[in-house]
Amino acid sequence: MKSNKLAIVIPIFNEEEVLPTLFERLFPVLDSMNKSYEVIFINDGSKDNSIHLLEELYNKRPLQVKVIDFNKNYGQHMAIMAGFENSDADVIVTMDADLQNYPEDIPLLIEKVEEGHDVVGGYRLNRQDKKWRLFVSKLHNSLRLKLTGIDMVDEGCMLRAYTNDIVQRVISTKENSTFLPALAHSFATNPIDVGVRHAAREEGTSSYNLYKLIRYNFDFFANFSKAPLEFFTLLGFLVSTASIILFIFLICSRFLHGPGADGVFTLFAITFFFLGVVLMGLGIVGEYIGRIYEEIRQRPRFIIKSILSLNQSDDK
Repeated sequence: MKSNKLAIVIPIFNEEEVLPTLFERLFPVLDSMNKSYEVIFINDGSKDNSIHLLEELYNKRPLQVKVIDFNKNYGQHMAIMAGFENSDADVIVTMDADLQNYPEDIPLLIEKVEEGHDVVGGYRLNRQDKKWRLFVSKLHNSLRLKLTGIDMVDEGCMLRAYTNDIVQRVISTKENSTFLPALAHSFATNPIDVGVRHAAREEGTSSYNLYKLIRYNFDFFANFSKAPLEFFTLLGFLVSTASIILFIFLICSRFLHGPGADGVFTLFAITFFFLGVVLMGLGIVGEYIGRIYEEIRQRPRFIIKSILSLNQSDDK
């Protein structure tokens, strides 16, 4: 596929410290590719000076830069979705602003697209993350393949390229909660992964802590698999079977040895265990019901406060 027009979509959330370096490194790469391109920055509710830096950049490069300003924070994937909806490029590349991925690796992705691949996923070589994040990522990738069948090397790497056909399929889903790399990969007919460089974050702070990563993993599997529900169904069956066996054991024990105080405490422990299982099950079911509730409300996935672009400059 010949990529006549290229778009780079970059979510921004409190990245004022790294933006000047990003600008210095990104545009020389794109200029050297001899392609028509645009860079779409989505300000995802930043509280720092990010939006002002983006406005200054737009004033310097209005032909290549588009700035989308959200009214509040909607999250990385919704920011990318806004970029998708506001681009008509043949190929769209997504990347984070933190420079942990190298802008200089973008041509590697475009080369694979032009070879005929509709989704090109980057995977991080020699990852410069903390050990606990590496462990969580490895566990997630393993579970994702087993539970959803989505075979990706490194879902957490946001340096990825998509053809316009794939982007349009993603946009058409209209889902309020989604995970774009996996969703796009599920629509692909000829995906491929390519190794890209990875650097430690030198400026700014990551918005992902341990809780958010755990939350991300649960949300992902609730979106792409019924495995949590199936697991709870199996657990319920096993617990019910065990409770019947225990009941028979306690009845036999009473007839053979008579009543005892230990039996009362045993029953308390069993009751609390069963209550814990029931509450866990209600929580899992509630997560799925909550997603159904979000979808049927059909509220906007995000609200764009303003767009800076030569083609449109409006408040929404």
